Amino acid sequence: MEKKLFIEDIEEITEHDEEAVNMLKRRAMVAVGVVILFLLIIISRFWYLQINLGEHYRDLAENNRVRIRSVPPPRGHIFDKYGREIVTNRPSFNVSLIREDSFDIQDVLKRLSVVLDEDIEELWERIRKGAGTPRHLPITLKEDVDWETLAYLENNKYKFSGIRIEVQPVRIYHYGDLGANIIGYTGSISPKELEADKEGVYEGGDLIGKRGLERIREADLRGGKGSSSTEVNARGFEQQQLKHEDPLPGRDLQLTIDVELQKAAEQYLAISDKAGAVVALEVDTGRVLAAVSSPTIHLEDFIGGISLKNWNALLENKRNPLLNKAVQGVYPPGSTYKIVTALAGLSEGVITENTTFYCPGHYYFGRRLYRCWKHSGHGTVDIRRALTESCDVFFYQVGQRLGVDRLAAYAKKLGLGTRSGIELENEKVGIVPTKDWKRKRFKEKWHEGETLSVAIGQGFNNMTPLQICLMTAAIANGGRIYQPQIVEMVKTTDGEIIEQLTPKLLSELSNRDKSYLHIVQDGLFGVVQGKRGTARNVRIEGLTVAGKTGTAQVVRLAVYKGLKEQDIPYKYRDHAWFTCYAPADNPKIAVTVLVEHGLHGGSGAGPIARVVLKKYFEQYLLEQARKEAEEEKDGQA
Repeated sequence: MEKKLFIEDIEEITEHDEEAVNMLKRRAMVAVGVVILFLLIIISRFWYLQINLGEHYRDLAENNRVRIRSVPPPRGHIFDKYGREIVTNRPSFNVSLIREDSFDIQDVLKRLSVVLDEDIEELWERIRKGAGTPRHLPITLKEDVDWETLAYLENNKYKFSGIRIEVQPVRIYHYGDLGANIIGYTGSISPKELEADKEGVYEGGDLIGKRGLERIREADLRGGKGSSSTEVNARGFEQQQLKHEDPLPGRDLQLTIDVELQKAAEQYLAISDKAGAVVALEVDTGRVLAAVSSPTIHLEDFIGGISLKNWNALLENKRNPLLNKAVQGVYPPGSTYKIVTALAGLSEGVITENTTFYCPGHYYFGRRLYRCWKHSGHGTVDIRRALTESCDVFFYQVGQRLGVDRLAAYAKKLGLGTRSGIELENEKVGIVPTKDWKRKRFKEKWHEGETLSVAIGQGFNNMTPLQICLMTAAIANGGRIYQPQIVEMVKTTDGEIIEQLTPKLLSELSNRDKSYLHIVQDGLFGVVQGKRGTARNVRIEGLTVAGKTGTAQVVRLAVYKGLKEQDIPYKYRDHAWFTCYAPADNPKIAVTVLVEHGLHGGSGAGPIARVVLKKYFEQYLLEQARKEAEEEKDGQA
């Protein structure tokens, strides 16, 4: 019995052990499965990091040893029409910080602010502005440091971890501020500009064209970046250069501008302290020989970034140096508009070349008295004499017969009230008023008395100096309006021409309109060459000049009746216009001058045009003599 119980106990124990063993086996298998799972996860992670992201981490590791930096390219040069250098480059040494390489930025900036003579808060502000960029990219702390500062930093660079000297080309202006409103300036790229760069051409701190041709022709001028690979140690100090790829220089611009003409006009305006604009065009091509705006900006102020003080001074200057008045300034055209009224009257048949009106010094229309500038009157005048002596009464009556809409149509034909398409920024349209324009603008009907003011260039009329010059050139060349051209060609530094621009005809007067041009030309000839012309002081010995003076009211001068002109506040004085072409019998050049608050066209604006014409024809004669000498030499060969 006992033996039987013993056997049963053994069997029971054996069954229990088998269950335990099976449980252990199951647990062991689970444990092995978990281990295998973890091994698979680890192996797959290793595979992902080493195979999929291997190149990325290899680059990161390499960057701990090798610093790769872009090398800015030299911008393209800018030349005048004869190949004279206007803008080239020089090296600028900028102090930059690479945050990744600096162990104690606070300490570095504290000592650096003394060396750079900069407020430490200003340095921190520059760092904060670059906070969103990768830490291995440089942040410019100060641009264009002097040689003494450069030498100190290079000799003591072990004291300034993370500080680098970046060499960047900056502009040299060989003629000072010449053509500043045409050429424009460069500056550090803004966050907004950087965000708009979808092609990834730029990096933070890059120079970019901000204004003028520097901005408009940025794609040509900027060039292509190079790169430099440098080995650095654990503290970020450079050990040796590993690789260097030279940048690709920008393309050069050759302009249509003649430096000597531009300089002559700018100097005259500067010496006489006059604000205004001068435009000179080749009559038969539309090439811009000069485009002056006064006062001008100082280009050197923008190298290394313009100071807040200088920028505010530009903004607060009441003579508006930031405005390119040649294309952005709009002014009543004054009596220069009588060219439009004259051609419209003749072509529409409301007058003939023999039509005369009597000028007693005033004209009644309705119950209002319209005065002529010559209070004693001009007597009996025809169209030629009316242009020569600028008789208001004559043109009041021509304008009254035409109506404002027909006047506007001829103004548009002559290039007024439309954008010319010149390659300069923010060109203004101006205003050529019509009945419909006033109804839309002021919700009022047109009054016929307003037409009289428009006919002599007052009222709602507003034009740019460039538009008046285009009109003058069209009268001179037989009725053709050309698109003003300011860039002659784009070429590589090796002289290969990439783009050659040619004259572009925008419009042309009809044959009927052209048939009356000679009458207008006769009147303009008398303005300078005639005994009673309003611009007799513009005469140049040996050269015939045809032109038109203009005086544009800023306010009704009746307010200042009895005051001498010099006693009228500057801002209320009339604007002075003079527009002309020469030689009168074979026109080569058209010149338009606008002097803000210059009072009289003949005395205020005429002398400036005279200076430009004399300079042009001095050079023209020299050029002709040179060509003749070359032709004679070739003939002898």
